[in-house]
Amino acid sequence: MKGLYLVTPDWDDTDQLVAASEQAIAGGATLLQYRHKTASDDLRTEQASALLALCRRLNVPLIINDHADLCERIDADGLHVGGTDASVAEVRARLGKEKIVGASCYGDLQLARHAAAAGASYVAFGGFYPSRVKKYAVTTPPDIITRALSELAVPVCVIGGMTVENSRPLVELGAHMVAVISSVYSVGDHRSATSQFASIF
Repeated sequence: MKGLYLVTPDWDDTDQLVAASEQAIAGGATLLQYRHKTASDDLRTEQASALLALCRRLNVPLIINDHADLCERIDADGLHVGGTDASVAEVRARLGKEKIVGASCYGDLQLARHAAAAGASYVAFGGFYPSRVKKYAVTTPPDIITRALSELAVPVCVIGGMTVENSRPLVELGAHMVAVISSVYSVGDHRSATSQFASIF
């Protein structure tokens, strides 16, 4: 796993979401995570199913944020869990060995150690920079990337206020993936925005 990791915004218009995601994947996104914190169950199922069809057609893995039941129901490629969601061990046991399981580890290397030991496919650190989407303490030190790489045998993802300019030094430190929402979905040309990120790798 390497490259731009696209994370969806809280858009209720499924057609708009799929069209923007298709443009971004065409620009070089290598993974797509469906995340919609305020959607109803019906809307979440509709959007995730539409995105899965897109991802299958374009050969890009679809990861579901938080909702293991949804991941199972549509047979998505994996699940991303945060610090307050089900544990990596629980998710791995539930979904099996073949699915991708990602874990938010914030700025905590010990969380990453536990996640990797429990079967995480990748670990995500952040925020490194202020985000337009999520409110959190911007306290993650860049050197957590090199420390994690020296200990863990799983890919490292960075998230939080990512732009082409500020993510470049994190990739140079060894980050495998850069997770992005606003810097792709909130601009007019989703394909061009993605290709700029892809060029970092």
